[in-house]
Amino acid sequence: MTRRAALRMAALPVLGLALALARDLAAFALPQRCPGCGVAADPEGFLCARCRRAIPRLETALCARCLAAGRDPIGCRVHGGFSVRAAWIYDERAALVVHALKFQERPGLARALGETLARALPPEARPDLVLEVPLHRTRRRERGYNQAALLADALATTLAVPRWPEALIRVRATRAQARLGAAARRANLAGAFRLAQPKALAGRSVLIVDDVLTTGATLEACLAPLEAAGARAKGLALAWAQ
Repeated sequence: MTRRAALRMAALPVLGLALALARDLAAFALPQRCPGCGVAADPEGFLCARCRRAIPRLETALCARCLAAGRDPIGCRVHGGFSVRAAWIYDERAALVVHALKFQERPGLARALGETLARALPPEARPDLVLEVPLHRTRRRERGYNQAALLADALATTLAVPRWPEALIRVRATRAQARLGAAARRANLAGAFRLAQPKALAGRSVLIVDDVLTTGATLEACLAPLEAAGARAKGLALAWAQ
């Protein structure tokens, strides 16, 4: 190897470090752009404050089975007392946030959404304990994280209430829900969840957190074992895809 070639090879690590430093400086000097409108965005909040405020909010609780509004706190007269809430009504801006949270592993974004979730809860709905919709261990291994757990942790921190990881367990893998209708989703999730310590949750107010509410099937399947254990359980999602 010639002296010139050796010098070039020795310079490669330094060059790589310099390029990485240049990228970091560029990210600091050039603010991240909001994908909703193109203006500078808060890196933690992903969307700019204006776009976040523009996402429509859901002002009432829904029945977890039929998604009829205004059923809280007595519960739907047809389907009982499983009520769920969502912070946002799903639109193109909410979709950008959900996609970033679900596929880009952005814990800072989840932390920024803690306040958003907390504002969706009236004072009387404040829980004793926050849980998340769990992923099956296979899916968790594939993705590397559970976005519902990130949201649950952010909400619990904002409300200053405990979060109990692994309290609710997904005992079997289920088919992807995206292409299934409401009835097929409920059948797909039947018996998919159980509690690690049912007696520890008896009499407690428990809130289950998920990222998107579509048919209500996932939250309903999570709420059922909690009710059977004697917990007062409700659900909360970041966005409702009505």
